[in-house]
Amino acid sequence: MIYAQRLQKGDEIRVISPSRSLCTVRENIFNNALKYLQNKGYHVTFSDNSNEIEYANSASIKSRVEDLHNAFLDKNVKAVLTSIGGFNANQILEYIDYSIIHDNPKVICGYSDITALLNAVYAKTGLVTYHGPHFSSFGFELNREYTNEYFEKCVVSSDEYSIVPSFEAGKYKVIQEGSCKGTIIGGNLCTLNLLQGTEFMPKIQDVILFLEDDNIMGDYFTQEFERNLQSLLQVKENKITGVVFGRFENNCNLTVEVITQIVKSKKQLKDIPIIFNADFGHVFPFFTFPIGGTAKITAKNNKVNITIR
Repeated sequence: MIYAQRLQKGDEIRVISPSRSLCTVRENIFNNALKYLQNKGYHVTFSDNSNEIEYANSASIKSRVEDLHNAFLDKNVKAVLTSIGGFNANQILEYIDYSIIHDNPKVICGYSDITALLNAVYAKTGLVTYHGPHFSSFGFELNREYTNEYFEKCVVSSDEYSIVPSFEAGKYKVIQEGSCKGTIIGGNLCTLNLLQGTEFMPKIQDVILFLEDDNIMGDYFTQEFERNLQSLLQVKENKITGVVFGRFENNCNLTVEVITQIVKSKKQLKDIPIIFNADFGHVFPFFTFPIGGTAKITAKNNKVNITIR
């Protein structure tokens, strides 16, 4: 396990687009995000090909890989933020020179489709990566300070930190009681499952799964979510010590009752702590967590304590 040097005020953050192009970000969101990060004391730069579009609102594989390599090779760059998510970050995985990342460890952060890249980098190099805001996420003002607070707790401070629910989430829900400790693996569930059977899938051994998903399936969301979860739980030689489910959009219809029913149907989830409605996912605000980092969870009497390092 490798931790990158902590981010400091005044450091350069490089924005790259391994999924959709930066030019798909609305102008007002771009400007808000840039101004916000600059006001926080960071120097923000953009990769050479971040605005390129070749196909499906993305740059070419060659350009996306080049930008990733250059960000890690540049000694001035201390952290890498993805611009936005999308659908095809897994295209670039087999073209990455992972020795460049291993030999030049840096903070790299994003979510959604970037789940594929974050988990692949951890699996191939041992570098702890960060499921958290894109560059564009800082352009949305809904409780933005909460998002930034936990981004900095995770990538600026080296101290252990506890999660306090945001006002928007309210109390986290205990689906099953218990306590556990484990390595954090996860992110966007349907994207993580794209790595199954490949060299880019992290080992599911003594792990706490942090899982979320977005509603691209409309009325079929709960069925799609359930079978994606089932597929992940059937990974060979898995040992799951706990699960934290994020917050879901209202139109997902993934209620406490529905998630409880899903959990109870999975033999792999028996007798381990399960938490629902935590502050991460395709909603604002959200906390950042380290993929490859460790978490300790206690869930009892509908009270939740999540500590991350």
